[in-house]
Amino acid sequence: MEKKQKGLRLHHDEAFKRSAVELLVVSGKPIRQVADELGVAHWTLREWKKRYGAAPTPRTVTELENENRRLRQELLRAQNQRDILKKTLGILSNPNDSALNG
Repeated sequence: MEKKQKGLRLHHDEAFKRSAVELLVVSGKPIRQVADELGVAHWTLREWKKRYGAAPTPRTVTELENENRRLRQELLRAQNQRDILKKTLGILSNPNDSALNG
């Protein structure tokens, strides 16, 4: 890692800070390791975690039901796409039934 000149301060936007905190939480890696990977000081990342890592506010039952419904629809769509790809792969990989063999 390249050393920075004394007095030079980098300013990161809020999106970067939130992404850094999300990476820290999801990765399960030590804070120093994630900070090194991102090129920030570990104490800076710790401060960002305090500021942006707060637990989300509790949601209502209706919001959770709506999210559940949306996720089920998304899952069904993904399963259908997977099944289509499997069928296509089966057709393309079977040389006996292929129209390309004449």
